[in-house]
Amino acid sequence: MFASQRTTAYSRDLVPDLNPSHLKKVDVSMDLEVKDAQLIFNSAWKELEAELGRPNMRFPKELILLGGAPGSGKGTNTDFIRQVRDISAAPIVVSELLDTPEAQAIKASGGMVGDREVVKLVFQKLLQPEHRDGAILDGFPRTKVQVECLKMLYDAMIQLRREYADSPELVHFKQPTFHIMVLFVDEAEAIARQLKRGRQTIAHNEEVNKTGVGQLWEERPTDFNEDLARNRYRVFKEKTYDALVSLKQIFHYHFINAQASLDVVQANILDELEYQSSLELDPKTFHTLRKIKLASEIVQHARRDLVRRLDQYEMEQPGVFHQVVDLIELKMMPIVLRHAISGYANINSEDPIWEEPDALAMLIDVFSERGFQASVDLTRHNVPIRFDLKTGDIEYNQKKVYRIRILFKGSIIRRG
Repeated sequence: MFASQRTTAYSRDLVPDLNPSHLKKVDVSMDLEVKDAQLIFNSAWKELEAELGRPNMRFPKELILLGGAPGSGKGTNTDFIRQVRDISAAPIVVSELLDTPEAQAIKASGGMVGDREVVKLVFQKLLQPEHRDGAILDGFPRTKVQVECLKMLYDAMIQLRREYADSPELVHFKQPTFHIMVLFVDEAEAIARQLKRGRQTIAHNEEVNKTGVGQLWEERPTDFNEDLARNRYRVFKEKTYDALVSLKQIFHYHFINAQASLDVVQANILDELEYQSSLELDPKTFHTLRKIKLASEIVQHARRDLVRRLDQYEMEQPGVFHQVVDLIELKMMPIVLRHAISGYANINSEDPIWEEPDALAMLIDVFSERGFQASVDLTRHNVPIRFDLKTGDIEYNQKKVYRIRILFKGSIIRRG
């Protein structure tokens, strides 16, 4: 879905003063989550801007927020998503950012850590240089407060882009693109996958301890206890899922049914994340390029148009058309046949038939209809014919050589 343009205005300092007189102006009917989000976002932004300076508030151009049910395969599919979107930096895994004993205790019981800690750490990580071209966030947002902070981040990035629109610094503030990707499995599948992961972890760690080879895997309490696994899933459904779905009307939203096989899930991910220039290019750049047709548009009716052209040649220009076909049959195909194994032939021709207006188009269309790929390049050679001894002038005749390249699927030689 296309991201809507958000128009929230920000001052030069971006965040409002947090004094009591200002806070009284906040609409008392506003959801508590939204008010908490404003305070959290404002605090994080002010601290980071004071530390780095406004020109260095350079967040990733593309942000993929990977969320999903426990056991839905976020970790498994992260490298695949990075490859599809050409993101070189390692993913930002929120659970790894919060590696304190307090956070570990909360996670062990299937709960989640506080929003303030999450937002601050995530923003700090996103501002690191390796993430500027693109980043994957695994496990953010997970609450309504985090969702609101994400919206505010998008607004802030748009505002920064406007501020630097007429500055050389604009290159560092690209049009942001946010993708929300939700990998979903139902409760029974989530519990089964978590417990399976627990069994695999025990077997793996026993082997590592026995042989001393390899690294130990993390043993999560929720992977060994069905009640904890169920609680973890319900936390996701009750506190996270609605928050993720609320982004559907704002950012590019992708819902992936993760209960299928890995191949099917990854095919669906690829389908969802295919490059779309209208979503990713700056609007001015897209407007400049849109006059050039997409390759997909050109090939859509290519076969139908080819048949129509060939019939027109036969009906409207039979003389030239038959000459071209005869030349292909008698002079070119013997050369092509000698290259049946390689599937590649280069043919030079100086035949005067190519001076006819549609002759080269006929050549390409005939080869295309017969399953070949043909292209033609014209090379002009100046051949000296006379030299003036008095003036030193050289008179030339121009020689035209048509270089015809024929490609097709060659033969495969069976080797003993």
